[in-house]
Amino acid sequence: MVWLCLLRHGQSQWNLENRFTGWMDIPLTDAGREEARQAAERLKGQGIRFDVAYTSVLSRAIETLDIALDVLGQKDIPIHQDKALNERMYGDLQGLNKAETAAKFGDEQVHIWRRSYDVPPPNGESLKDTQERALPYFRQHIEPDLRAGKNVLVSAHGNSLRAIVMAVESLTPEQIMGVELPTGEPWLYELAPDLSVRRKLVLEGAPA
Repeated sequence: MVWLCLLRHGQSQWNLENRFTGWMDIPLTDAGREEARQAAERLKGQGIRFDVAYTSVLSRAIETLDIALDVLGQKDIPIHQDKALNERMYGDLQGLNKAETAAKFGDEQVHIWRRSYDVPPPNGESLKDTQERALPYFRQHIEPDLRAGKNVLVSAHGNSLRAIVMAVESLTPEQIMGVELPTGEPWLYELAPDLSVRRKLVLEGAPA
């Protein structure tokens, strides 16, 4: 039995302001730090000892991981950072308020940019583009650790993690459109030796 945990970072300042963040290095809010702490407390209740952790190079994911490992008492494990796990690059939309963007371009067009599999925003990445950099990294670096029997914690972003979920759960492009990872919510996968999913646990927090 081996465990893979996917953890989206806690609330960032631009999550709070309803802005497209993408590759902009925006810090966590105090609420986001608390989300990270609470996520780790829920993980702690599962009694899992992680052997290695992965994160993007963006501070909101790095800080979420740091808080989580501190709460878990597991700050001694190896940590790997790579831009392959960065959030989807939103191009010309980065920094724009989502409501204002919808007013400018139309709700339908913005919905297509946000939720389609292969239609990128202007000068940005589609989910397919994000998957084409995140998934090879997952295959080359994270999967070997899992096959070696190591429990892995990944702290990253909504879209880079959706790309991994798509592969782990063998979802179609149509199915992944309905998948959303909330901030600060750990998704735990118990994997068989062939890395098929034996069990999935979504460690939801208490309602706000």
